Amino acid sequence: MAGQLKEVRNRIKSVQSTQQITKAMKMVSAAKLRRAQDAIIQMRPYAQKLQEMLSNIVSNSEGEAGMSLAAERPIEKILFIVITSDRGLAGAFNANTIKLTKATIAEKYSDQYKKGNVTIWNIGKKGYEHFAKNNYKADATFKDIFLNLNFENVQAASKAAMTAFEEKQFDVVEVVYSQFKNAATQKFEVERFLPIPKVEKKAGATKADFIYDPSKELLIAELMPKILNTQLYKAVLDSNASEHGARMTAMDKASENANEMLRSLKISYNRARQAAITTELTEIVSGAAALQG
Repeated sequence: MAGQLKEVRNRIKSVQSTQQITKAMKMVSAAKLRRAQDAIIQMRPYAQKLQEMLSNIVSNSEGEAGMSLAAERPIEKILFIVITSDRGLAGAFNANTIKLTKATIAEKYSDQYKKGNVTIWNIGKKGYEHFAKNNYKADATFKDIFLNLNFENVQAASKAAMTAFEEKQFDVVEVVYSQFKNAATQKFEVERFLPIPKVEKKAGATKADFIYDPSKELLIAELMPKILNTQLYKAVLDSNASEHGARMTAMDKASENANEMLRSLKISYNRARQAAITTELTEIVSGAAALQG
């Protein structure tokens, strides 16, 4: 009986220690989430407006010079830029991003994958570890961006993708990331990065007429890369905020589960203790009765 009580006490101490860790991790993630949330909320309207402008320009400039980043060609080689996190303990955040990537490859690019024409650039260690382990063409060049997250480091990945597309190393570039909604909700997305997607023209819609100053060609050459850099940076900021939100929620749930376990273990401990006391009392009463007899 004494051994059973000691085992339950040890389990209670273990759960309490784990709970202290989960509560600390929740507080750290909450602090990081506030900063990450502010960054993406400030960035999102600007990035969305730039994307709309870029898509409109591309849609109304078909066949014109300087549109190499919007050039559509037969899809033979595909690049995925997959944004995960460097660390785990974030619920299903990384698993859902990886699952969406694999599902997209299976549904849209299965023939190209069988030919070995699907490449994955990873931003975040968890994605790289998974895809490298499972024999995908995983590239680790940009996997450490979250160690020093800034626009310049993300821009390097964006420029590399643009150069590879223009050199026809890839015919399509897709970005897989988690769009931040709130601390408990993330929306996992696959977005076309290159070629630049066009705006779908509605029947009877008039063609937009832009006034360009300086020349249209110069503006396109300057604007396209800058806007694309911004789009990838927005996706990285979205995923960064989503990661911290997912981890905060996961640690909160873990702390709640620890409370439930502690409650159950304390009930078990009290029952075992009462049983031990009852046994001792029974033995004392029996001994006293034997002496009197």
